[in-house]
Amino acid sequence: MKEHTPIKVIIADDDPVVIQGLSMILSACGNIEVAAEARDGAEAVKLCRELRPDVALLDIRMPGADGIEAAETIIASELAAPLLLTTFDEPELISRALKAGAHGYILKNSPPERIISAIETVARGGTVFDPDVIDYIRGALNMPAAGEGIFGGLTPREREVARLVAEGRSNAEIAADLFISNGTVRNHVSTILEKTGLDHRTQIAVRYYTDNR
Repeated sequence: MKEHTPIKVIIADDDPVVIQGLSMILSACGNIEVAAEARDGAEAVKLCRELRPDVALLDIRMPGADGIEAAETIIASELAAPLLLTTFDEPELISRALKAGAHGYILKNSPPERIISAIETVARGGTVFDPDVIDYIRGALNMPAAGEGIFGGLTPREREVARLVAEGRSNAEIAADLFISNGTVRNHVSTILEKTGLDHRTQIAVRYYTDNR
């Protein structure tokens, strides 16, 4: 995403009232452009292939392909950064979303500024999870047991990178903060994943947050 270019977003939800409300909120924000609207996961994937948005804002429960299935396809094809927006907070759904590698998971009752902030964070390459979601994650993920052990084998610099990932920073932002190159950040993230047994940076962010609350 280029600087000063509006963040291009597609919205996928089977409730037209929700789509209308989200479109109004986001369109009123000067740095976000609602590029298209979808009513199910398959249509969301199709629109992502056609329009290449920065962020795909996806409801989880939709007919046909749901938001998590759509997120998996969108991530695999590098079509956009998926952000899951839902009223559902069951641990199994959150677990599926995280395993899929979704860049964020926030609740529909979040205030507009929270939704906008989440979109901005995800568009920069960061991750964001609603604080109310974190409690549901404990015990729901197929990860090593919680505690210091999962990050205990990291070097101080690797722990610093993990902390910044958990804060939703992109690789470029981490590189600027630590005065290192983007390539070095990528190497640190790869090493963190290898040492902790996690699958991707989204799991780093959530696990670090849950272990340090």
